[in-house]
Amino acid sequence: MSDILLEVRDLKKYFQTPAGTLHAVDGLSFKLERGKTLGVVGESGCGKSTTGRAILRLHEPTSGEVIFEGRDITKISAKEMQKLRSEMQIIFQDPFASLNPRKSVSEIIGEPFRLHKVYKTKAEKNRRVLELMELVGLSERLVNTYPHELDGGRRQRIGIARALAMNPKFIVCDEPVSALDVSIQAQILNLLKDLQKELGLTYMFITHDLSVVNYFSDEIVVMYLGQVVEHAESEALFAHPTHPYTKALLSAIPVPSLGAKKERILLKGEITSPINPKPGCRFAPRCEYAKECCFEQSPELKETVQGHHVACHFSNVF
Repeated sequence: MSDILLEVRDLKKYFQTPAGTLHAVDGLSFKLERGKTLGVVGESGCGKSTTGRAILRLHEPTSGEVIFEGRDITKISAKEMQKLRSEMQIIFQDPFASLNPRKSVSEIIGEPFRLHKVYKTKAEKNRRVLELMELVGLSERLVNTYPHELDGGRRQRIGIARALAMNPKFIVCDEPVSALDVSIQAQILNLLKDLQKELGLTYMFITHDLSVVNYFSDEIVVMYLGQVVEHAESEALFAHPTHPYTKALLSAIPVPSLGAKKERILLKGEITSPINPKPGCRFAPRCEYAKECCFEQSPELKETVQGHHVACHFSNVF
């Protein structure tokens, strides 16, 4: 069995707008090993969430390949994809909006069993629901409560339990802690880590919080306006950031010390429109190192040192 669970090749997702074609995801490629976590970071609007949804075919990709366990799932029928969804799940950002307010905790967690017709009796289904609740740290007494009666942390645990219901191999975590208090964030992150070890899960972890992604991920992809600008192991990316955009992001991480000083890199200039983008580096208008070629030719994602890929014409200079 191959160590590579998921491989994405030149994935593109475009949306048609009155102003033109919006390039939400534009040529993204990566490989993800079993049991590992790939962090995807970037500012709002860079295409992180769209990437995760396109991989799961919640948004149909415009082009490209998504190879899951050696099979290109962009080519399979809707019926085949429905069967495959038991192995590929998602945890949504907003734990309140993603849960049906008319259903109880038991009904929400048990919904995948009904859709996939897993259990023949109600007793079997209820037994499995209680097992999942215990797995994610939800008390059995909450089985008949409703989402509005619970706090954000418990609601997100319901979402995690629902995602785990069909024993998936791959889970897209779409900013699963950004809507939670800081103390609750730590609990949910530790829960996800424990579940990964216990169940052998593979994660794609989408976030805009670099301190979180450093703690949680094995590798990190940095996105800017639908494209990957840097991809490396987590430790290497934080120790030796290469792309000017990555450096600016890392400089924005708060230092947890009263006397500490840290130089901030303030980005200036206009953000390139993702609608009908022209050739050239999309970060060039905000880059202090940009030259004429940066505005005329799009940089390729190249390996600068082993395992460290950067999309910049002058990556060898930095």
